[in-house]
Amino acid sequence: MRTTRALAVSATALLTLGLAAPTATARDGFHHPSNIVAMPSVIAPGGQLTVTVNGCPKGGHMTSDAFPRTELRPIHHSSDTAKGVATVHRDARRGPHHITVDCDGKTLTKDNAFTVIGGAQGGIGGSSSSGATPTDMAIGGGLMGLALVGGAVFWMRRRSENQA
Repeated sequence: MRTTRALAVSATALLTLGLAAPTATARDGFHHPSNIVAMPSVIAPGGQLTVTVNGCPKGGHMTSDAFPRTELRPIHHSSDTAKGVATVHRDARRGPHHITVDCDGKTLTKDNAFTVIGGAQGGIGGSSSSGATPTDMAIGGGLMGLALVGGAVFWMRRRSENQA
């Protein structure tokens, strides 16, 4: 029974210390970028991406392979946050991209911070795929098989009617 109480007290103490640690480090005067949020998280080439960084009170800059180096400016209503707006390159590679921020010489990188998607190619249906997918082939093959069986049944019935 005493072991259970000791474990419960230890767990509570560690939890309290863990919750208080970020507050203590924020008050020590040393700011480190701690969180990068990119909105929207899915964007088309040429779109504007808004990035917010916590722990960056003086601002800085951000970089990615999907957009040029962009300045981060402090948000006036927050003492600890900076924001920047970047325009994604029109020829940006589709898929996930990282963002690296530099705030007062301290850097932080967030992998898979946002995803660049391909724009719709227009035309009938607006599909961005080129060619038939395996699903399209299976549906088309099934319909062809069904038409073949239906035609055979119709032909067999007509043949039996003509013989009678």
